[in-house]
Amino acid sequence: MNNYRILVVDDEEDLCEILKFNLENEGYTVDTANSAEEALKMDISSYDLLLLDVMMGEISGFKMASILKKEKKTTHIPIIFITAKDTENDTVTGFNLGADDYISKPFSLREVIVRIKAVLRRLHKENANPVPEQLIYNTLVIDISQKKVSIDGEEISLTKKEFEILFLLLQNKGRVFSREDMLSRIWSEEVYVLDRTIDVNITRLRKKIGEYGKCIVTRLGYGYCFEAK
Repeated sequence: MNNYRILVVDDEEDLCEILKFNLENEGYTVDTANSAEEALKMDISSYDLLLLDVMMGEISGFKMASILKKEKKTTHIPIIFITAKDTENDTVTGFNLGADDYISKPFSLREVIVRIKAVLRRLHKENANPVPEQLIYNTLVIDISQKKVSIDGEEISLTKKEFEILFLLLQNKGRVFSREDMLSRIWSEEVYVLDRTIDVNITRLRKKIGEYGKCIVTRLGYGYCFEAK
């Protein structure tokens, strides 16, 4: 048994009841709504997952998802679209709105249950291992979400590549990265980049981060690493 709460939103009442019955047999707590308008009057932030039909009344499933993703309290809630619309454009639209999965009607109940378990398993794993918002070393702070670096509270202007190099090295303190490693991780989309590009960026980065520049150590013949001093 589990404590996950699921909200099923579909204008087909019979389908809602079938889903509710079967999901409750799996141990979930399930509520239903027969329109987006009805669902939006509920405390959606209390649910762990939404099963959301696309083709409903005035407020479609896509529109409802868009509303929820703009609200801080509901933006994190996983959404699985259940719909008869299965064209490529509709699927892309759903995922662009932040959907976690997309199931086309007609479907098997077993498929729905398996997909729900997969999404909730992923959610549980993310909650158990939350991504930190900052990397901090003494007074050097990398703000991961805002892609900013500051030292002693003063923001340091870095290029995108410099930021990514610093983030990679600081996130893996003590680990040596070869030039090839760094090129594949940071310049992965570039067709042709010289090893010298790494050296140039490292030199600029060291200058910009002042006293912390000496923490970026060269291991001759191997590469670079960030060492605590």
